[in-house]
Amino acid sequence: MAGLQADKDIIAGLAEAKRDEADYEKKHGLSESTTSHEHELDGIHDGLEFPTEEERATLRRVSDPIPWTTYLIAFCELAERFSYYGCTVVFTNFLQQPLPEGSRTGANIKQAGALGLRQRAATGITTFNSFWVYVIPLFGAYIADTRWGRFKTTCVAVGVALFGHVLLIISAVPGVIEHSHGSLACFLIAIIIMGVGTGGFKANISPLVAEQYKRSKLFIGHTKSGERVIVDPTMTTSRIYMYFYLFINVGSLIGQITMAYSEKYVGFWLAYTLPTVVFMLCPLVLYFGRNRYVTSPPQGSVLSKAILIWRQAAKGRWTWNPVQTWRNLNADDFWESAKPSNFKGETRPSWMTFDDQWVDEVKRGFKACSVFLWYPLWWLTYNQLNNNLTSQAATMITNGIPNDVLSNLDPFALIIFIPIFDQIVYPTLRRFKINFSPIKRIALGFFTGTASMIWAAVVQHYIYKRNPCGYYVATCEDANGDPVTSDLNVWIQTGSYVLIAFSEILASITGLEYAFTKAPKNMRSLVMSIFLFMSAISSALGEAFVSLSEDPLLVWNYGVMGVLSFVAGTIFWFQYRHLDKQEDELNNINEGHLNEKH
Repeated sequence: MAGLQADKDIIAGLAEAKRDEADYEKKHGLSESTTSHEHELDGIHDGLEFPTEEERATLRRVSDPIPWTTYLIAFCELAERFSYYGCTVVFTNFLQQPLPEGSRTGANIKQAGALGLRQRAATGITTFNSFWVYVIPLFGAYIADTRWGRFKTTCVAVGVALFGHVLLIISAVPGVIEHSHGSLACFLIAIIIMGVGTGGFKANISPLVAEQYKRSKLFIGHTKSGERVIVDPTMTTSRIYMYFYLFINVGSLIGQITMAYSEKYVGFWLAYTLPTVVFMLCPLVLYFGRNRYVTSPPQGSVLSKAILIWRQAAKGRWTWNPVQTWRNLNADDFWESAKPSNFKGETRPSWMTFDDQWVDEVKRGFKACSVFLWYPLWWLTYNQLNNNLTSQAATMITNGIPNDVLSNLDPFALIIFIPIFDQIVYPTLRRFKINFSPIKRIALGFFTGTASMIWAAVVQHYIYKRNPCGYYVATCEDANGDPVTSDLNVWIQTGSYVLIAFSEILASITGLEYAFTKAPKNMRSLVMSIFLFMSAISSALGEAFVSLSEDPLLVWNYGVMGVLSFVAGTIFWFQYRHLDKQEDELNNINEGHLNEKH
């Protein structure tokens, strides 16, 4: 926020004075006075004024300025999402629709196609792809945290994904695309390799973008008008992810629209080539900023220690009564027994090389991961964008618009509404002292996902009702073999896409924010990958519903997805609403130390 005023020279001087004071105290054995400071010197928060409890409750909260390196990394995400969504938007037509008669590229003004595998097979393969690209982040996070660090892992992942893109182009070139079995084999190998690259990229680019902003504690600032405000790092992180998501959707919108027309008028080979060219900008931007980015070195696997902490905390809490066991494992003092301060001398285990604050951070990370466990049921609604809603568009009057262009209403709505939420909706709620916390936002996101599925189910009902073939509209043809659609205009799908966009702002963006702010610093890639893994679980669950993804069961398909999202949102709210009151406490835990000597 440009209005915040701070004299950097004074702050730097104060920080230097405090560091000198700390050095003097250490040299003269005055460590007791050092620990009396509320905030330890870390080179990031030195010299800042911190709010009192009363000020936390009364002062307005604002965001800090966003570092420019954040936008560089967000541009890499834009290029990667352009390439990913630019390709995947045509997957359904490439797999489901047959190669048009006389075509060697799959292009056709009426309906582009290639392999002719029909809707169920196409839905199964695209669902597998969604599953695959969100399983791999677990592996990418492990490599980043233990071996290479986030930046190097991201760079290697880009190279792997580019190789997969090349194979994807080969599967669609004339001479290959006419041989459906060979083209399909090349296509499947390509999406597997691309998934490895995409997964490694996604696990690390999301924490890397927010890591460019280093502050983590509330501090006092002033606006241009002189108003005394609290600068909230969590709010800053939220804004970073809002605009990160905006970049994602700019890339996906341009990629999806241009590639949908490329497949229709030129062919699938061009729809796969152009995204690859744009993706090649990623390594250039990463190289340009290599000495400017804030990066974290690998610190070894911390997952094993986190599990050992949980095991230590769980000792003595197991009983034959499952209800009592549940209560014991969720007790307020559950993590206290795992803190090193409870162990003296030889009783302290050798693996306990951390302090009490790191246990608090792990506790917070486990809470975040438990919040994510409900996300697979929400992702089921979002995943309808990638297959069934695209197929639904093909059964209505499109007036020459490619059926897979309509899915771009989702990123288009996000590009419009993300700034509105950031500049108008959220600030207005804060001015009226309405605490629209992450837990509230996520729960409302589940319910707007439900509303989107209700809209889609109603549209599908009327498609069946207003088509001469009734419940078998997808295969309806006239005497000449040309497809016969319902008389409904395809733009009535708009409601579904806009509601899903609202749902993403509330649930998906907030999930990214929650994963970053609640994870220990040396576990951010891991916790982020767990959040992304929920989408993989959702895709696996989606495979169980593939049988509903064809006529005459599509109304049931959307209805079931809506009910699942509603039930998940309701249980989620009642299970986690108590975390609202703990939001500041969780966000302001002091950073722990993992490898302390004892």
